[in-house]
This record gives sequence, C-alpha cells and structure tokens, in this order.
Amino acid sequence: QDKPYDEFVREQIAGDELDPADSEKIIATGFLRMGPWELTGMEVPKIARQRFLDDVSNAVGETFLAHSLQCARCHDHKFDPIPTRDYYALQAVFATTQLAERRAPFLAEENTGGFEERKYLEARKRELARTLREVEAKVTLEAARAWLKEHDRDPEAFEKAAAELGKEASVERVRDLMRKREVHPDLIPPRHVGFAPEDYGNERVARKGLERLKWELERYEPFALAVYNGRTPEVKSVYAPVRVPEQRLTQGELEEPRILTGGDPFTPGAKVAPGVLSVLGDVQETAIPESLEGRRKAFAEWVADSRNPLATRAIVNRVWLWHFGEAIAGNPNNFGASGGKPAHPELLDWLAATFVEQGWSFKALHRLIMTSAAYRRGATHPDPAALREHDPLGRSYAVFKPRRLTAEELRDAMLAASGELNRALGGIPNRPEINLEAALQPRQV
Repeated sequence: QDKPYDEFVREQIAGDELDPADSEKIIATGFLRMGPWELTGMEVPKIARQRFLDDVSNAVGETFLAHSLQCARCHDHKFDPIPTRDYYALQAVFATTQLAERRAPFLAEENTGGFEERKYLEARKRELARTLREVEAKVTLEAARAWLKEHDRDPEAFEKAAAELGKEASVERVRDLMRKREVHPDLIPPRHVGFAPEDYGNERVARKGLERLKWELERYEPFALAVYNGRTPEVKSVYAPVRVPEQRLTQGELEEPRILTGGDPFTPGAKVAPGVLSVLGDVQETAIPESLEGRRKAFAEWVADSRNPLATRAIVNRVWLWHFGEAIAGNPNNFGASGGKPAHPELLDWLAATFVEQGWSFKALHRLIMTSAAYRRGATHPDPAALREHDPLGRSYAVFKPRRLTAEELRDAMLAASGELNRALGGIPNRPEINLEAALQPRQV
C-alpha cells in the first residue's frame, strides 16, 4: 500500500494513542514488545520491568535514530553527545507503557482460512472435560470414609465437618473446613482419595490439556500482542494472556522516572521528565507531556519530523543496504562516532531529502535506487587494475558487488521449482507435529 514512512513510524511507536479502534494501529505497537520479557516465580518484577524499559529504549534508538542508546545507561556516552540524563528522559517516554493482548478485529483483507480446524479442538476439549468429570466423580465422601477406615484414622473430625456442611459437603469442602480448624493433617483424607493409580495420570493430562486448549482456541480470536498506557500493575507471574485492566489509570504504581545509578533499578537518583535527545534540541523543539497518556504520541511526532536529521538518514541507509549488501554509512544501527563514517555523505543527505520530498514513499525510494547507474552496473570493471588502485576498499560503486541470496529466497526458489510454494498470505500459525516419543518426555504426559 506504500504507507508513508512517517505515518508508519507514528503507528509503531504510538498506534494505540492515535486510534485505539483501528486494528492495524494496535497491531503496529507490537514492535514495542519484541524484547525480552519473562516474569515467573524465579524473576524479580522490578528487574523484569527495567529490562523491558532498557530494551525498548535501545530498540527505538537503534531502529529509528540509528543510535545505540544503552551506552548511556550507566554513564554519559563516551563517544557521542548523549548524557545519561537524555537516556532516562527518553526512557521516561515509555514509563507508562504496559504490555497486554488487545482486541483487534480482523481486517477485511486478512486471511481467516483454516479457522474451521477449530472444531477439532472443540472435540478434544469435550473429550478431556469428560475424562476429568469421570475421574473426579471417584472422589466421594464414601471413598474418604473408606480411606480413613483402611488407614485406621479417627473419623470424628471428618464426620463433624461433613455434617456441618450438610448438602454442600464434598471432599474438597470438608478438607478445607478441616484445615481451617487446624485438624491434624494425618486425619484429613488426601485430595484425590478414591483414585486408582491410572487416574492420577488421566487427571493430570485432562487438566493440562484443558489449560492448553484455552490458549490454542485463542489463536482464532482477534487479539494482538500490543501495549496500553497506564500505571504499572503488580504482576508476580503470568499464567494466562494479559488484558487491558479496567482501572489502568488508577490502580498500580505510577512510575517516577529517575536516573538509575549504574543502571540499577534499586539505586534511583535524580528525577527526570520525559524528553528527547538534547543534541537535537536546536533542530526540533518538542515537549513531551508528563501525563499518563500522550507521551509516546508526542515522541513519535518528534521521531517522524522531517527536520529530524537521524530518522530520515537511518531509513534510507537501511534501504540502500538491502539493495547493495553494504550501507552508505558503516553500521545501520549506529550513526555514532564508533559506527563508521559514511562513504558518500552527500549521497546519504540527498537520498534523505528526496525521500521526504517524495512523500516518504518507499516505492519511490526503491524506484530511485534501482534505476540508478550504480545499481544497474555489472559486477566486472573494464579496467580491474585501475579499480584496485583507486578504490582498494571497493566503496566507489564503480561495480555492483554480487550479494548473497537470503535463506528465504533459496527456500522459496526450491518450493517454486517443485510446485510446493504456497502463495496464500496469512492464516492461522503453523504448528508442526513433533515425534511422539519427544512429545511424551519427560513424564509420559
């Protein structure tokens, strides 16, 4: 569709703030959560949260500004004019950004082919639910009484609790009441009383299967891995997909952005307000609000501003790299002093300016590059000796260096030759079957 790049940038950084009802804009914010995120009983929530903030700040810096910002996390950048305060000011832009799965209704052009396979999951769900009902039906008060008699345990406490519960009595309820009354554990029947040996495995398989099916069935629902604005919720572990909380603006911690001494989240220093790179302050004056919402939108406007000298050059440098196999400026993720000077700075400037003049159009940029003399040159030169003398590093584009085919190109070429290439776009994710012996490891479940 040749979406203008400045619009694309705004959607990647702040699509949910631009239009929360537009599925495409919600999906775009998935970019912000493509870093490390793990929150289990083995992780400290504050550290996991800081790891996300560090990663998203650096990812935005490298992707859109061609600058690795993490060098300024613990101290002022040693080579470039980026103080630590700038790093945490930029990070403050994302201090109210939280991760969640958001509803994003299917677009008309999206492929929902294969969704009929859901019926097989529904059948499996019914089968597992029946198995669970059958094994749980064996856990009865009579089975508990038989256990107490078999193990020569005093049934008085059990019968007293059962009588008090009356018609509501079940093994689980009786056990709960006995624990509340601090009855000795030896007098409390086990949770699975009445189970035969094979029932333990069947119950475990059924429970885990039903839990997994919740996730499997959600593949057919229009949810997107996205973000939202709000206070930071208290999350100790994640057992199910996270949705946007109703009280997102009032419940949870309102993070107070500070400079972290040595990058340690437990050693906060001076306060900082949300901001942008001060080295570009004279080029663009931008005010980032300190409110819960609107920070990323204002920041995205700054990134996608035609006066931003980094954003435009970063993207044309990437496109040039894609076509030629070598960027104009050495490292496409680092325009800093350690990234290597551009071989043709005037060309980089001209391409960036022309890109903006042509409406931030990728198709126009591709057409411009691919119709150029540099791109259309052959891989050999009529005077190889002169070329080696005048361009020993091969950076003049006097010849077109052959580029390696990517793995995707090789794979698609083979599939096309064999007639097996599937040209359909989209659809449900592919989850290949695995060897049954591997699937049953380590406990045959």
